[in-house]
Amino acid sequence: MRFYNRQHQYYCGIDLHVKTMYVCILDATGQVVVHRNMPSTPGALLEVLTPYREGLVVAAECMFTWYWLADACAAEGIAFVLGHALAMKAIHGGKAKNDKIDSFKIASLLRGGLLPQAYVYPAAMRSTRDLLRRRLHLVRKRGQLLAHIQNTRAQYNLPAFEKRLAYPGNRDGVVERFPDPSVRKSIEVDVVLIDQYDVLVNDLDLTIVREAKRHDADAFHRLRSVPGIGKILALTILYEIHDVARFDRVQEFASYARLD
Repeated sequence: MRFYNRQHQYYCGIDLHVKTMYVCILDATGQVVVHRNMPSTPGALLEVLTPYREGLVVAAECMFTWYWLADACAAEGIAFVLGHALAMKAIHGGKAKNDKIDSFKIASLLRGGLLPQAYVYPAAMRSTRDLLRRRLHLVRKRGQLLAHIQNTRAQYNLPAFEKRLAYPGNRDGVVERFPDPSVRKSIEVDVVLIDQYDVLVNDLDLTIVREAKRHDADAFHRLRSVPGIGKILALTILYEIHDVARFDRVQEFASYARLD
């Protein structure tokens, strides 16, 4: 775990939410100079940060709305630190907890060099990474439908399918295998949905590959050249790891990949 330990003149901790955020700014001596609740907008943020911009660092806990905050700081040349949510939960957990207290704790951890860092993923590639993750969501839904067909066949002790239903050409006549009208209708719905997921996933594949070639065509093609790494695995490695140099040791990468 990496901790942010650079020295600054001002340390800003933000307890971020969808509509509001609580901002706490400490000076180098630990005195509170700003502690207030405000709307979660770039304009409101820059208004409160402007008097302290020289030597300022901003930190927020990693949650799903951090993109705009990181981008607003980057556009203004303000240092931004993304707190590792799991590690921060272990550090600043306590009985007394609200937005005001949490923002102060984030600022205090930042000032004390104890704020665990998460990776601030580059803005240019974030949307494609999210699109790749959305594709995974659709593939899992498709897999659940295929499993339902197989489970229903086993439930009624019908003969096994000769071919894999994952391929569109092998799904002809699947519905007719089920004699009960209600069961047949359920399987028909499954097949229709699977066919639609096939169209959506194939379209996403084309879009993501096109974006990958635009972002880093060389890395994508080099990954594809490795035996056993196909198109989707290459995309996953490219967008989930991004830059392997961000891991100082192989042990850190193994931990990130949940291999230890």
